[in-house]
Amino acid sequence: MLANIALRTVLKSSVGVFRGSGCSALTAAPRLTGGCFAIPPPVRHYARVAKKKKAGPESQLSDLPPTMLKSGYAAVPLSQTTDDLVKRLLSLEMGCHSDKLQLKKEQLIAKVQRDENDYTSVEVRVAILTAKIRNFQEHLQKHNKDKSNKRRMLMDIDRRKKLLKNLRLVNYDAFEKVCEQLGITYSFPPEYYRRVTHRWLAKKALCIKVFQEVQKQKAKQRLMMQSLAPTDPKAAKTASV
Repeated sequence: MLANIALRTVLKSSVGVFRGSGCSALTAAPRLTGGCFAIPPPVRHYARVAKKKKAGPESQLSDLPPTMLKSGYAAVPLSQTTDDLVKRLLSLEMGCHSDKLQLKKEQLIAKVQRDENDYTSVEVRVAILTAKIRNFQEHLQKHNKDKSNKRRMLMDIDRRKKLLKNLRLVNYDAFEKVCEQLGITYSFPPEYYRRVTHRWLAKKALCIKVFQEVQKQKAKQRLMMQSLAPTDPKAAKTASV
């Protein structure tokens, strides 16, 4: 009887303590230690540690300073003498991703173009495709399930490969200059395209076996002819004539 009364008093006191601390009585219950009831400290649930992001390769737009003016305002003389606030509005700091990409395209075009008014040559088209391909690669590293942009990137890679192939046949010096200035590694396509299937592999193995058997039969015939040649006098006379 006395034990039940003591348990009730301890529970009532514990509920009052939990209400004052902002916790419920269900989160922690009194424990019997050393013949008396002791209230455990409240459990604190801390937030999870944030995951560290994987450091990917450096972007092609990282070398563009934020103070550089956009492509449409760089040639305007009035933009050089305006207020600092206006320059900031016209700079890449307040520009979007497409503005930076356009400026990067112009920088790559300036490296390979034949003259100042050249915007349609093969070298310029390769430079534009190179900027687009690198932009797609950076995007796909963050969003690897974006199938539509992956398809566009592969199409641009095929176009650039065809242009480089024709440029290599027509003007090899320009081809070397483009690859060196844009940092492109040209890989030669294979001479023979064939989709490997189980049927094709089985047919190839059969053809190899047939060829080997034919070679063995021909070798046997040669040995037989060599063994019969010295015994036949007529064949020896014809061979000497």
